[in-house]
Amino acid sequence: MDADASTRRAFHVESLGCAKNQVDSERMIASLVRAGWRLAAAPDEADVLIVNTCGFISSAKKESIETSLELKQRYPGKRVIMVGCLTERYGEDLARQLPEIDGFLGNRDPSLILGLLSTEGNRGSRNLYERSHLLSFPGSAYLKIAEGCGNRCTYCAIPLIRGDLASRQPSEIVQEAKQLLDRGIMELVLIAQDLGSYGRDLGGHCTLPRLLADLSVLPGDFWVRLLYIHPDHFPSGILDIMARDPRFLPYFDLPFQHAAPRVLRAMGRRADPEANLSLLTRIRERLPGAVIRSTFLLGFPGETEQDFEELLSFQSRARPDWLGCFTYSREEDTPAYAMRGRVTKAVADARKARVEQRQGPLTEQALEAHVGRTHDVLVEERVEGEELSLGRAYFQAPDVDGLVVVRRSLQPGTRCAVLIDRRNGVDLEGSPA
Repeated sequence: MDADASTRRAFHVESLGCAKNQVDSERMIASLVRAGWRLAAAPDEADVLIVNTCGFISSAKKESIETSLELKQRYPGKRVIMVGCLTERYGEDLARQLPEIDGFLGNRDPSLILGLLSTEGNRGSRNLYERSHLLSFPGSAYLKIAEGCGNRCTYCAIPLIRGDLASRQPSEIVQEAKQLLDRGIMELVLIAQDLGSYGRDLGGHCTLPRLLADLSVLPGDFWVRLLYIHPDHFPSGILDIMARDPRFLPYFDLPFQHAAPRVLRAMGRRADPEANLSLLTRIRERLPGAVIRSTFLLGFPGETEQDFEELLSFQSRARPDWLGCFTYSREEDTPAYAMRGRVTKAVADARKARVEQRQGPLTEQALEAHVGRTHDVLVEERVEGEELSLGRAYFQAPDVDGLVVVRRSLQPGTRCAVLIDRRNGVDLEGSPA
């Protein structure tokens, strides 16, 4: 482990898919680095190329396979290893169909990557939550608080890939949060398949409010952002914590998926559109600065034009600040796979385009409300060759929302008060206040 870096075995990681996958990649990196491997920034500098795959929908599966095969074609002398969600779900099939790939590993224990790459036994870290190298922009880190999911939406393959809900112990999460903050992290982004389910497997009910209360004891001027809370069981107790402690950002990622009651029932979701609108009203009344991100799924089996019109009406009434739209992907072994009334791709794509067209003005109006205001911005990167930096304010989550363009070259990983003076598409611009 003390060998000169130039003589150490090197690996490179291509991390695909969601933030949960990214955390798994960071854990693999930690295990390998501790065992004496060297992380290479580019594939041509590595001996082993690791592709952390996504198996959520068909397009992600295709990307995972194509990325792996392309790396093998470009670097035939290097070992290419497929790991993660796709290999967890289809490992045996992939090994049979892709003989050119040198190894396969699922997603249940990222540290097992060492045993796959080394004949010397697994000397790496057995701490599943150690992360020596973060793949996020400076200053921000994802903090995974649970694995798996127990919601059983009829279209979703996550339980097949990640298993049932398995919440981490709160003391363990707080300890990891403290370690990240001690490293200079300024934004903790809590993630799980559904934060609103956290703790249900430990004590029968959601204990997310209690976890946030435990985190609130930690000292320092940091942000805590929550991503993905299933609206059917939103833990209202988190609103009081956010109202008391501004470090907990009033940003809510609530994937409503649809608004037609018939479609929601077929999806295995319990709430109706009026209940979801009532939830938004409660959030906005309690936290006037609340920002709502949601997700709509178009083209679910049996979705009629009337169902779609109900979704458009809900969108206009809900007025989400940010919205992601996806078309239905038919996934093997899910209840929806055998459902009748399949919607053609052309119809689903057209409906998706109409939703996105309608969302544009809603997002623009929400952003215009910030023009003339001063917001703290977490700087992510400098713009090379210009006196500009890119960052995010509280109403912008990593990777999925717009950015704030700051007219000054600032140190990534720091925060700066910025006076917003202009909107440019889905981005905002401003100067240090």
